[in-house]
Amino acid sequence: MSKVPANHFFTILVLTLIFNLSHQTLLAQKQDSKIRAVVDKLFDGMKAGDSAMIRSVFMNDNAFSTISKNSRDSVTVRSDGNADGFIKAVGTPHNEIWDERIYNVKISVDGPMAIVWAPYKFYRGETFSHCGVNVFTMIETTTGWKIREITDTRRKTDCP
Repeated sequence: MSKVPANHFFTILVLTLIFNLSHQTLLAQKQDSKIRAVVDKLFDGMKAGDSAMIRSVFMNDNAFSTISKNSRDSVTVRSDGNADGFIKAVGTPHNEIWDERIYNVKISVDGPMAIVWAPYKFYRGETFSHCGVNVFTMIETTTGWKIREITDTRRKTDCP
């Protein structure tokens, strides 16, 4: 057997692997962009005080929780039920813009489920209010990605 066919086989194998990895990376980036767009739409709706925009990003069956520490340094979990109260609170126009700024967003996807880890700083107008991390559980529905659950932390100190 000559070395030329073996070299061609190796070259074709390497190129095939590179193509497959590149294709998978592009698909993952496309999914990440779609998921991130839903989260951004939520925050755009908050800034605009637009309850219809905010409601559109949630599944009908949704949940909210806040994790915090009390004065005794014990962890507390407060379940806030569904999105209705949240939508009413943030989806109403305010004198000052409610601006939740996320950064260093990380997205993990497994089929029709994704988790978005998004540290944030919350401002009322230009005044800093609090910071923490939002964790969004996202589900890919027949109409696109939707938020199933938000769990967050909130604090006023030790904000990056």
